[in-house]
Amino acid sequence: MSVLEQVKTDVTVAMKAGERERVHALRLIVSELQKAAKDGDGDEVAVLQRERKRRLEAAEAYREGDRDDLAAGEEREAELIAGYLPEQISDDELQAIVGDAVAESGASSPAEMGKVMALVMPQVKGRADGKRVSAAVKEKLTP
Repeated sequence: MSVLEQVKTDVTVAMKAGERERVHALRLIVSELQKAAKDGDGDEVAVLQRERKRRLEAAEAYREGDRDDLAAGEEREAELIAGYLPEQISDDELQAIVGDAVAESGASSPAEMGKVMALVMPQVKGRADGKRVSAAVKEKLTP
């Protein structure tokens, strides 16, 4: 079952349970997934990651504006979206992948981060946030 089909099913369940906030959030996800499919971007994981990131950025902006109530809503939506993403890889597994990529690329300084990132990101797609990968690569390349 595709993520889109799963989310549509969850909308129905949430509607029957009377969970208005959840229904609203799920409908937004369905809309974005359908839009991406229509535009020819069938990568559901990328769409979910983008939407989750948007919610987290909005929550941060709301917190800076002393709107904790709105920030909490955005964080709940981000958490809901995260439930449809693949399980995140462990720090140990990420370190091993980064170590292998550094060895393969021959990179030895932070200036060569791009080479390592290009090798790592396809391996961890959807299972590790770019910031987390970047931090791991930077740590590995910094003497």
